[in-house]
Amino acid sequence: MKRKELILHLIGEVSNYLLENNPKRLVISLHQEEDGLHLSVLDDNPHSDEEIENVDHALNSPKRPELAGYYGAMTGHDMLGASRLNLLGWQVKHCDVSRTRNGIKVDIWLGGDRFESDQFTIPKKDQE
Repeated sequence: MKRKELILHLIGEVSNYLLENNPKRLVISLHQEEDGLHLSVLDDNPHSDEEIENVDHALNSPKRPELAGYYGAMTGHDMLGASRLNLLGWQVKHCDVSRTRNGIKVDIWLGGDRFESDQFTIPKKDQE
C-alpha cells in the first residue's frame, strides 16, 4: 500500500468509527516525517471508560506484519465499529487512546525504528 493510500486508509477508518456517534466536532491532525507519521483524531462526544479501553485494546493489538497488508485492505468492508479497528491495530507502530475534556483523542504512530513518536505529539494543555 502506498503512503498516501495508507494515510487515507487510517484517517478514513478512525474518523468513520468516531462519526458513528455524530460528533459536532471532529479534528484530524497529521504530522509526516520521512520515517513515519503521527495521526491524531479528536471528537467531542462522551465515551464510556469501557469504550475507550476497547478502542485502545483494538488499536494496540499484537502486531502481525505478515497479515497487515492483506487484512488492511479489508477494513471498510462488511465489518462494523471496533472490529474494523482491530485490523488497523495490526498496521500501526503504537496508539494512545485518551479521554479529553469533551470527548476522545486517538493518537496513532506509524513508522520505522528511527521514528521517535514522542517528538510528534500534540501536547496536553498543561504541558504547553
